[in-house]
Amino acid sequence: MKCKYNFLKFSLTFEIILLTLPAMLSRAQEDMVFNCFSVMAGKNATSDGSVMFAHNEDDYGDQLVNWYKVPSTTHPDGEMIDMKNGGKLPQVKQTWSYLWLEMPVMEFSDSYMNEWGVTIGSDQCLSREENPDLTLGGIGYELREAMASRAKSSREAVKIGGALIEQYGYASSGRTYCIADANEAWMLSVVNGKHWVAQRIPDNEVAIIPNYYTISTVDLTDTLNYYGSPDLISYAEKNHWYDPDKEVFNFRMAYGDPENIKHPGNVVRHWSSINLISEKKYRNDDEFPFSFVPEQKVTLNMLFTVLRNHNEGSEYDESEGYTKGNPHGFVRTICSPATQYGFVAQLRSNLPGEIAFVLWLAPFRPCVQPFIPWYFGISEIPEGFAAGDYKTARSSQFVEIENLNEFAKGHKFPEFVSYAKKVDENYGKEIEGIQQKIQTLENELLQSQDEFENRVLSVFSSEPQQAGKMLTEYTEKLIEQSLWFVQ
Repeated sequence: MKCKYNFLKFSLTFEIILLTLPAMLSRAQEDMVFNCFSVMAGKNATSDGSVMFAHNEDDYGDQLVNWYKVPSTTHPDGEMIDMKNGGKLPQVKQTWSYLWLEMPVMEFSDSYMNEWGVTIGSDQCLSREENPDLTLGGIGYELREAMASRAKSSREAVKIGGALIEQYGYASSGRTYCIADANEAWMLSVVNGKHWVAQRIPDNEVAIIPNYYTISTVDLTDTLNYYGSPDLISYAEKNHWYDPDKEVFNFRMAYGDPENIKHPGNVVRHWSSINLISEKKYRNDDEFPFSFVPEQKVTLNMLFTVLRNHNEGSEYDESEGYTKGNPHGFVRTICSPATQYGFVAQLRSNLPGEIAFVLWLAPFRPCVQPFIPWYFGISEIPEGFAAGDYKTARSSQFVEIENLNEFAKGHKFPEFVSYAKKVDENYGKEIEGIQQKIQTLENELLQSQDEFENRVLSVFSSEPQQAGKMLTEYTEKLIEQSLWFVQ
């Protein structure tokens, strides 16, 4: 009788799984197109006069994040870069040093900060283009490294990126590259094929992007604020995506995938974040602006809070204050089950770049990790944050990893992953204490930042190597503190 009961119980359970599996898979597949989230703040919109760029990198499945520092390099004449899709990209004579957050196997997940402060991340945006014009297979993975290694400003990076798109064509549905330096912030939106547009974020405003295009009206004659394909508007008209007799040209509506634009996975994240920062409060069915004036000057702490958001306190908090479980298993949130790391780039123009350019990094889910400052001037990457070196990473980027645990042996990143997943099991009871510890540490770091940087600055001119050592040891010490959280 016991066996019969267990068999019936198993049969019923299996039937339930079969009935619900399509919906579960459909939702998982839908969520996979909503990878990443970004906020960019102009230098006159922030409390310290820096340009700030906040980003959550979202990618589903078990992943690994490596940290590398790539040196500046002089390349021989005729050097070529083998591109993933079969083409070859001529290398330039001089490439700049950069910090590189690399994810093995992934094609669109890496982030960069170079020696000029040019910082790049991206957000997937689906386009409606189904017949792309590609040359030599098109460019994809190589685009952001080309911009990061060659550009001395975000504006120059946009021009480099746009030229490469026009030459090769973009080999994916679409994407927006967020590009910032200490003076300007830009969004470069690319479409499958050879069409693109870029818009500068006004210095006194903030721009937010989930995973749909946010650039709307475009004026390509205004080269202070816009760049783009010369035939951007005529191509849309030819494809019947835009009718000049009925409407003003709107890039987002002309080129964006219609379902992607209205999907709640995008709308809710945009709505929740804009209301955390903007002086004007929006309804979720309002048309959100490309950029807006913040309610108050943006601080690092404010952006940390945005990247940790799960719609708490709103009608979209499906965990109901964590009483129904952890917040990562419900409607798409900014801090999500797919978040692999979060960062806030603090880019300043009043200090040497080694000190002025800082990536405040939180490995894996930022809601359970403190943001730790990684200064561009660190002389080396702390032990345990890279598998191999940057040269092997480049050559093996798309080599299949048979066993991630074996590949990542001795790596620190899996420790952060395991810790976050453990917290998820009892999130409601643990998160308040965790957040108190995080806030205490981050407040200490923010309050002591000026004093520490002045000490480094005092030796920077006469002993640059000592300054680099100070920055490295500081980061290493803070990493050890952050690892206390995962014990």
